[in-house]
Amino acid sequence: MSIEFIGYIAGHHSSEIHPQVGPVLQPEYVEKVARAHEEAGFDRALVAFHSNSPDSTLIASHAASVTKKLQFLIAHRPGFAAPTLAARQFATLDTFNGGRTAVHIITGGDDKELRGDGSYIGKDERYARTDEYLTVLRQEWTADKPFDFKGEYYQFEGAHSAVKTAKPIPLYFGGSSDAAIEVAGKHADVYALWGETYEQVREVVARVRAEAAKHGRQVRFSLSLRPILAATEDQAWARAERILEQAKEVAAQKGVVRKEPANEGSKRLLAAAAQGSRLDKRLWTGVAGLLGAKGNSTSLVGTAEQVAEALVDYYDLGITTFLIRGFDPLEDAIDYGRTLIPLTRQLIAQREAQVA
Repeated sequence: MSIEFIGYIAGHHSSEIHPQVGPVLQPEYVEKVARAHEEAGFDRALVAFHSNSPDSTLIASHAASVTKKLQFLIAHRPGFAAPTLAARQFATLDTFNGGRTAVHIITGGDDKELRGDGSYIGKDERYARTDEYLTVLRQEWTADKPFDFKGEYYQFEGAHSAVKTAKPIPLYFGGSSDAAIEVAGKHADVYALWGETYEQVREVVARVRAEAAKHGRQVRFSLSLRPILAATEDQAWARAERILEQAKEVAAQKGVVRKEPANEGSKRLLAAAAQGSRLDKRLWTGVAGLLGAKGNSTSLVGTAEQVAEALVDYYDLGITTFLIRGFDPLEDAIDYGRTLIPLTRQLIAQREAQVA
């Protein structure tokens, strides 16, 4: 089974250790990072979604205009645009960029953030709405004649998209609550986890597979990590400690106060961090523990060879997509392309050859 590497395109240069400088949307930076990911051998790049961020679809559209092969994973929050309209927008973009579009469904676990876009319903209701949304989205993409739909959250008569894609647009899906996993089993092509321990990954993969089996489906799995590489293992751990100190300084400058997260994914990362800062072979939870596991914040630390071997361990647990981004976003993406990505592909190809 082939593997996939996904990078990350932001609208500007920043991370937990780099404060934002300048406008939140900088076209030249988007272009530079998109080209760097393509040259580094990434398959896709994620464009994130937040209630106050530039539009992820338009960033992906611009990035596609300056690349030829790089594909895109567009984070999308269901419930704020009609699914029929969103389906046509994604199908249109996919036609323009030559079939390079995938959609990452992020229902959202932070009530306060969601209210910024006008959503006041609870978490379980949000996932019920997402269920309807994805049902309509796929039908809009595939129906060859107008269709009707009547649900609790959406109702359509004669819905139909004249634009069709050459191949299905993949749906990636995030969310760790019971309600989220139920919806993932029904709709997701790829279920996305953050960088958890081997034990946690094994458990979630089993749960999602069981849920998908109820619908006669199979799901692939993605894991998100922040690899920290250096020429030697000692140097890599020293770099991790420097990153932690820098993250503390930036958080203090911003007045960031750690808060207990509302979403299950962050709670799972904090549960791992509570076991220690170094877990399994080389999973590091330092930044996740510091900042309350706000998003993808756990790392694999070591030489490129050591981190590649750890990624193979996750592959053996069912992971076939790796979403990797660095604390030094542009420089790390370039470095991953020189070392980590080709090494991991080589190791997994050898593993597949042994099985075959």
